[in-house]
Amino acid sequence: MITKINNLNELIRFRQDLHRWPELGFAEHETSRKIAAHLEALGVEYVGSVGGTGIVAKVVGTGDNHRMASVGLRADMDALPLEEHSGVQHSSANPGCMHACGHDGHSTMLLGAIEHLQANNDFSGTVYFVFQPAEEGVGGGKAMINDGLFERFPINEIYGLHNWPDLPIGKFGLLEGPIMASGDKFDITINARGGHGGLNPHGCIDPIRIAAELINKAHTIVSREIDPLSPAVLSICAIQAGSMSGFNVIPHTATMTGTIRAIDEEAGDIVRGALKRICDSLEHYYGIKIDLIIDNKFLATVNEADAVKTARGVIRSCFGEDALQQNYKPSMASEDFSYMLVERPGAYVHLGAGDKDHTHGLHSQKYDFNDSIIPHGIVFLANVALASLDKQNAG
Repeated sequence: MITKINNLNELIRFRQDLHRWPELGFAEHETSRKIAAHLEALGVEYVGSVGGTGIVAKVVGTGDNHRMASVGLRADMDALPLEEHSGVQHSSANPGCMHACGHDGHSTMLLGAIEHLQANNDFSGTVYFVFQPAEEGVGGGKAMINDGLFERFPINEIYGLHNWPDLPIGKFGLLEGPIMASGDKFDITINARGGHGGLNPHGCIDPIRIAAELINKAHTIVSREIDPLSPAVLSICAIQAGSMSGFNVIPHTATMTGTIRAIDEEAGDIVRGALKRICDSLEHYYGIKIDLIIDNKFLATVNEADAVKTARGVIRSCFGEDALQQNYKPSMASEDFSYMLVERPGAYVHLGAGDKDHTHGLHSQKYDFNDSIIPHGIVFLANVALASLDKQNAG
């Protein structure tokens, strides 16, 4: 069991450097270069440009691997298109871009796990380390899979970890089955007929009025068409119509965008179908054209039962029974690690990161990764890899 982290200060400096120079999905060129340089300094074998800017490294144990045991550990690398307001000394130096989800910390913890498994390599099997680009809704997980992730690197089981400010430090959130929701982005364009809002409103077909009707109807879908025991969300998050300077002009169009979330696919299909039905009915009633585009960006993240058992065993042995958060419930956030869990059995784990100095949630402009959890992440990742290999070798 690996429990001691010797180079924590160095890792914190690396994490804060990544935070200061964030990069968006598929543009993580400097981030990948820094990770690759760190791997080269360690003498670790790796392959770059997987799925764009992704990296896959590996450490091979010195023990007998006649069963071809292997496991993958995955971290994400990309930042978000936000202006940082955290006020920390290592704030983003790239305007309009910040690490508001902790991917800088995830990559750092994975590097720490590599270093410790390399130094303690008396295991049987191969550990692959997947540094994934473009997690934030732009398809990095699928890009790596499409680039042959699981064919080029024979990973039998895979684990991922995400810092979770809603959990206190020292706690882990873990579930069998769905732990995070599917995530869709939808865009609606109402193509109506504008005109003078004072002189000729009766000659117009007002897209703002139709938008208001659509919003009211859409927000009844979850409450009246979805089983209340099956969590789902529909949120309209932005609307654009007309101009604030055109106080007396009814516009020709109104556009909206929003998200659909669901824990199970049946509920997601019901929400999507109901939203389309509402758009079709309003289109027919008003004699206009309503364009609805639904983009499924994330599947539900579904943990495999045996992998969860392995992860729980590691948490208990390394951190104690109390580290497992009791009565943990799925999150309606989404994660494209879900696509990797379709390809291979594995588990996704939430790592507690909340304390009195870190109260801002993920995707907040005031968020900063909590460096004090780096040892927790490294210990979990390194030991869950060893536990997975032991399980495979014993099977």
